Amino acid sequence: MANSTKKVVILGSTGSIGVSALKVANDLFERIEIVGLGAYQSADKLLSQLNQTGARAACLSDQDVAESISADVPSGVDMFSGEEGLVELATLEEADIVLIAIVGVAGLKPALAALEAGKDLAVASKEILVMAGQEIMETASRTGSKVLPVDSEHNAIFQCLEGKEPDTVSRLILTASGGPFRKYERKDLENVSVEKALNHPTWDMGPKITVDSATLFNKGLEMIEARWLFDIEMDRVDVIVHPQSIVHSMVEFIDGSILAQLSVTDMCFPIQYALTWPERVPNSLPPVDFADLGKLDFEKPRTEDFPALNLARAAGNAGGTLPAVMNAANEIAVAQFLKGQLSFPGIWEHVESVMTNHKVIENPAIDELIEADQWARIYPIV
Repeated sequence: MANSTKKVVILGSTGSIGVSALKVANDLFERIEIVGLGAYQSADKLLSQLNQTGARAACLSDQDVAESISADVPSGVDMFSGEEGLVELATLEEADIVLIAIVGVAGLKPALAALEAGKDLAVASKEILVMAGQEIMETASRTGSKVLPVDSEHNAIFQCLEGKEPDTVSRLILTASGGPFRKYERKDLENVSVEKALNHPTWDMGPKITVDSATLFNKGLEMIEARWLFDIEMDRVDVIVHPQSIVHSMVEFIDGSILAQLSVTDMCFPIQYALTWPERVPNSLPPVDFADLGKLDFEKPRTEDFPALNLARAAGNAGGTLPAVMNAANEIAVAQFLKGQLSFPGIWEHVESVMTNHKVIENPAIDELIEADQWARIYPIV
């Protein structure tokens, strides 16, 4: 597909990943054409994006909001709504690749529909692979579609692994910034504020993922994602703390060699590679200035003080419905923390309680995964 135009659908176009993807598309307008945009309820922003991109199909998940703006939709645009609308967008005949950047379980059915329709999938929503990684990867294998990671860590591993077989890999090494509390003692975490938790040292992200970075649940979810994306069991997935966030992840091979991918902290880099793969395309993004950096630091994660990594490893090893339960419990706990109704360590404590009391279903169907997700969401917070 040298020098060809990729036709792209973005589900979650008004969020931070979606906005960055539109920057990439604008930068590479000769290579990327946006053909569909989906959002939850940010109507004004979606309408602006439709005018900006010229996309001819759109969806708002909130059906009431979709109906309220029907008169404002540009002529010639097919407007959909609800979960069915997301599936319609994900299966647009002209689309080559669907970028899933929807937070939560809402992206799962559109992702599977896209793969069944033979579309490539660019995945930025952790929940999809955490909940249903086996189903996603098996569907892609059956339909011949490609699953391309957008997370900077998984995109880095994808780049390092290209052309390499899983049995040549010793370890996948995910890098973590450590978040704003990496130097805090456990006792000091009891009283950290929401404001401090949202003050990430290197990345500009939404509130939920920023808190996940502070607890290290973000990295725990990424461990489970990596297990499915790269067909590597959990025992070969490690995490190292790297405060500068310049090395986005590494792969250690069985001969002891390690490959790493580096770039400045800008999500446009991994988004571009996922959308233009297998090509590498020039852009206007800044390069790494090693002289200015001076040094790169690495630290072992403090799993006793930040137990999210151990909980995620346990969930990933157990498999079945447990990763979905862990993910849902964490979403609820983070929401309570952001409201000031749960302490920072209370996030881990709630997740561990929910996981401990869940009866794992092995080899679950999609409906069973969704039921497990819902069960975890209504589990009482003590």
